[in-house]
Amino acid sequence: MTDSKKILAIADAHHGMVTTAMVVDAGLSRGSLKYLADTGSLEKVSRGVYTLPEVWEDEFVTLQSRFKRGIFSLDTALFLCDLTDRTPARFHMTFPATYNLSRPKEEGIICAGAIESIYNLGVTDLTTPGGHHVRGYSAERSLCDILRPRHQTDIQIVSEAFKRYTARQDQNIPLLSAYARRLRVENRLRAYLEVLL
Repeated sequence: MTDSKKILAIADAHHGMVTTAMVVDAGLSRGSLKYLADTGSLEKVSRGVYTLPEVWEDEFVTLQSRFKRGIFSLDTALFLCDLTDRTPARFHMTFPATYNLSRPKEEGIICAGAIESIYNLGVTDLTTPGGHHVRGYSAERSLCDILRPRHQTDIQIVSEAFKRYTARQDQNIPLLSAYARRLRVENRLRAYLEVLL
């Protein structure tokens, strides 16, 4: 099997999407990737991200491949965790506090910075509507984040997210409480849980 066929097989296995990193990790030629894009067998949707022509671009994957240190957060993470029906008009991503946010902001991303001790707190693998995997904050971390005053999340989104979470079978209240302590939103969390549980 040629490198080109192997690359197309990788794309098939990943819901029609392949990245330069996947090709390199498989020990295949970058030149074959360029050839496939030049001949129309793949479409380049952004730097390092390619899709099969019949596949819609997954913006979540595109943004994460462009901004590898970004973690989907707040309203965007709530959407990916199925805690809201509101499709994000603009994506929220959290970066390390020392990260230069000028490029993501130019792309229209709503950026937040986090100190190292809480940047990786609650990071998990989330599935996009297109079936791809991206890094985002867990349901528990996202619920605590939307309670933080500096994020000014719409009260209706907060209420809906907590109602959906408390109705889930996979809720983890001890973990939620632990994150609330770390992020200093224990009192706000208690107020919501007392009403819903």
